[in-house]
Amino acid sequence: MEQLSYPDTYYAATRVYHDEWPSLQGGQRCRVCVIGGGFAGIMTAFGLAERGWREVILLEKNRLGWGCSGRNGGFVFGGYSLDCESLARQAGPEKAKSLYQLTVDAVQLIRRRITQYQIDCQPVFGGVLLANWFKDNGVLNKTQSFMRDAMGVDWPLIDSETLRAEHIRSQRYSGALLEPYAFHFHPLNYALGMAKIAEQWGVKFFEQTPALDIETTPNGYCIRTPAGEVHAEQVVVTGGGYFEGFMPPISRTVLPVATYVMTTEPLGTRIRELLPTEAAVYDTRFAFDYYRRLPDDRLLWGGRISVFEPDAQRLKALLRRDLARVFPELRDVGISHVWSGWMGYSRHKMPEIGQWKPGFWHLVGFGGHGVAPTTLCAELVATAITQNDRRYQAFAAWPLVWAGGPVLGRAAAQLTYWWYELKDWLKERLER
Repeated sequence: MEQLSYPDTYYAATRVYHDEWPSLQGGQRCRVCVIGGGFAGIMTAFGLAERGWREVILLEKNRLGWGCSGRNGGFVFGGYSLDCESLARQAGPEKAKSLYQLTVDAVQLIRRRITQYQIDCQPVFGGVLLANWFKDNGVLNKTQSFMRDAMGVDWPLIDSETLRAEHIRSQRYSGALLEPYAFHFHPLNYALGMAKIAEQWGVKFFEQTPALDIETTPNGYCIRTPAGEVHAEQVVVTGGGYFEGFMPPISRTVLPVATYVMTTEPLGTRIRELLPTEAAVYDTRFAFDYYRRLPDDRLLWGGRISVFEPDAQRLKALLRRDLARVFPELRDVGISHVWSGWMGYSRHKMPEIGQWKPGFWHLVGFGGHGVAPTTLCAELVATAITQNDRRYQAFAAWPLVWAGGPVLGRAAAQLTYWWYELKDWLKERLER
């Protein structure tokens, strides 16, 4: 079978791991079969193998890290797609704090693994800046107080003068908060590097091997693929925005939503003059820009939320216009890569993690904030399987919920985005 190539992204063009895994042919047996080769799947397989469960098989219908796990902005920070204040209202202050702390711990776990296993993924441990798009810094003060009092974390406030002098040389922002323990990295290299370690421990990876069906057997489950099958004692189904159609009771709870990313040509000293910070940046709007300086002096720029996927030229024009609002000096900069990716949102914006039935695990719905939560939830499933740990039940309040389907769900998501975009626009106009 001809090996499927990765999408034409900056990450694919600069990956340092070029391992190729075969497609499944014939029959296999294992203790656990993981379906899905994004962060959630790879980290589940890794977590199982790290705990001594080496008879693990992972099936991926495309390539490892092919979806949003290998296309995202590369931000590694705490929290979920559901914002912390909403989480506190839904779960109560103590449980919300505990759930948030789990993601902070996951950030630290990712940092440790990068160092311990020498994963070549260009980590930059410079934090993440939340920059205020608006003139009124009340939103920063409120967020800082809430995160300190309710979540137990200190996000230092950076005033406008310090921000422009030391971090972002743009007139766009009035201040920022720094999430100091966060960082950014090359996500595709991280995914592939972790898979390589797991393979050395005995995990078997199969690419271009879609799971077609899962049947219950006397000893567990049989996962059918186009050219073979896997007999496993337990199965873990993971998935994001490329999950539609498989296992409808699970996949119908995930709504694909697109985000857009581009990288500039190398900018030399210009980028360090405009963006001296080592931190990655996002802003206080609902549909925010997010960006970071890359090690080869390019700028990675992303943003927007949509249920549509425009062609490359339209996409480049949209992102270039957004870039010029922050850095007018880069209005005509060359663009090397532009791409989009489908994030997988649950309706409640929290991960959907648990047992659909005994020995049949699901781990889906991480939305646009998934690097740390995928690691967290993969660890919870791995410890549940190997140690009978029940901490995953903390997410029982956010079960599998139908996301509305390709028509109603996407229409609702797009209207919600437009509504919040309008509110941001009106606030900006009023400040003028």
